[in-house]
This record gives sequence, C-alpha cells and structure tokens, in this order.
Amino acid sequence: MAESTLLSDNSQQNEQNSRPRLKVHMAAPRGFCAGVDRAIQIVELALKKYGAPVYVRHEIVHNRFVVEGLKAKGAIFVEELSEIPETDAPVIFSAHGVPKSVPEEAKTRNFFYLDATCPLVTKVHREAEMHHNAGRQVLLIGHEGHPEVIGTTGQLPEGSVTLIETLDDAIAFEADDPDRLAYTTQTTLSVDDTAEIVAKLEERFPNIAGPHKQDICYATTNRQQAVAAIAADCERVLVVGAPNSSNSKRLVEVAERAGCPKAYLVQRATDIEWDDLEGIHSVGITAGASAPEILVNEIAAALSERFEIDMNTVTTAEENIAFNIPRVLRDVRDADA
Repeated sequence: MAESTLLSDNSQQNEQNSRPRLKVHMAAPRGFCAGVDRAIQIVELALKKYGAPVYVRHEIVHNRFVVEGLKAKGAIFVEELSEIPETDAPVIFSAHGVPKSVPEEAKTRNFFYLDATCPLVTKVHREAEMHHNAGRQVLLIGHEGHPEVIGTTGQLPEGSVTLIETLDDAIAFEADDPDRLAYTTQTTLSVDDTAEIVAKLEERFPNIAGPHKQDICYATTNRQQAVAAIAADCERVLVVGAPNSSNSKRLVEVAERAGCPKAYLVQRATDIEWDDLEGIHSVGITAGASAPEILVNEIAAALSERFEIDMNTVTTAEENIAFNIPRVLRDVRDADA
C-alpha cells in the first residue's frame, strides 16, 4: 500500500516537473466596475422583490455568462419594448443607457421601469443636453451602433449630434459655427485614441467646449493603465470579455500598443488558443469591466492545468467607488446586508 502511494506521488511529481513553467501577470484593477455591479444588482434585487419575470431591455451588461445567469433566475432579455407583453412586471434599462424615446414609450404603456444606466453615462447625457441647450453643435466621440452612443444621441433631437469615430473624422469635420462647438465622448473608449482626436479638434477649433472632467470613465482608464503596465513583460495577453464589449476590445488594443506581441479576447477558458501558447513563457490576464472575476479564475485554473504557474499581480490603482441603487430596491438590499 505504501509503495503504491509512493508511486502515485512520484507520478504526480513527474507530471508537474514535465509541465512548462509560465509566468502569469495579473492586471489590477480588472473586471467589474461600479456601474456594472450596480446594474446587475438592480436585476437581481428586482427579481428578489417582485419575482420572475423581470424584463431587461438589451443585455444588462455585455457579458454572456452574466446574462445567462440572470436568465436562469427569471430575467427575460429583449431588444425593444415592443417585444414585451402588457405586464406589471418590472422593466429594466441596461447599463449602457437608452434614448429618451424609450422611457417615454414605457410611460405610454404604463410599464413600471427601473433605469440601470451607469451614472457616468448619465453624466454624458446631461452634458450633451447642456451644450445643446446653450446653442452649441454637439460632437460625440464614439463608435457608431454602440448602445451607449445610441443612448447619448437619443437625448437630443434627431440630427443634433455629429458622431466622430476616428482622427480622420476630426480632420474632415466642418463646423456650422467654429465658436459654437462642444464635444462629449463614449465612456469606454481608448484613452490614447480619444486624446488624439480631442487634440485635433482643439487644434482646429480652439473655442470648442469639453467636459469639466473627461467622459471616459475611471474604470476604463484604470483597466487600460493596468494592462499597459504588464504588456511589455507578456508574450501574450488574454482579455476576459465579450466580443461586443467596447471596453474589453480596447484592452486588447492597449496591450498590443504597450508592447505585447499578441493579445486577444476570451469569453471562457474554452476560447484559449492553446497551440498559440506553446513555447510561451509569460502571459498576462485582465478582464473588461463587464466580466466577472469567476471567469478570470476559470482561465487561471485552465492555465495551471497545463503549466507550472508563477503568479504575479501588478496593481496600478485602487478602486472603492460604489453607486446607489434605485430607492425602491434598497429595502431588499438592506434586508440582505
């Protein structure tokens, strides 16, 4: 019996010794931001207080794992309010924000709705309205078709917002009145790309008005700075995030610009390109603002099954921000505390 145990122990030891060593650099901060955490809380607390179903317009955040988990609890996701039958169930707007027409339609149909729009996105909405009301032509730096851009554009009358996606757009733009201009930005953009576009707009239009504080949110900035800090030490960077997550895709771009030869998105451990990691000695891991830490742990565990891991965490900022949830749900939250 003792000999059998010894052979088993030796076999495990040999297996470990045969695995290649891998330095894993974990970027911090990573994963959930305060706005995402708040939005998910709103859905979960609404389900707890009112029961299933709870309707959610658009993915509450851009992460399949999160969405599927909420579906299993009784959330029903739709793209438009027209898909929702007459109901007394709560209707929740996603963290990305919605055009003004959406709450107006909800009121017309007598829906009880809860707005999970990130407060930092709401800030951009209010800025756009303020500039429009002051008679300025509003430029929105962002990506066409992204829900946040659709929501911000939808705060103003149709045709009031000009979308600037690239530096070329900033160069080609012609102002109606160069002295009556303002810009806002999507909150999940590349900090470097946006700075370049803003610099060009300010060079061409010295009197252009901008936000008092940059619109790119603290979490986007922090996650980009963290991945940039590890990128040069990594032969590959795995960004945990969804392909429709703007901030996650920006992390891939930032990692490669900061010196990593190749970075790519992975939603789950099953997405890892194992052949691509052969002969690699260092890997970085980060996660977009809508990716839960459980997925980061899953990917780290998958790596540890194939490599002898040497883990290193690089922290570039501390985050302690939290946003209030709607008053109507606070009794449920406080009862759980």
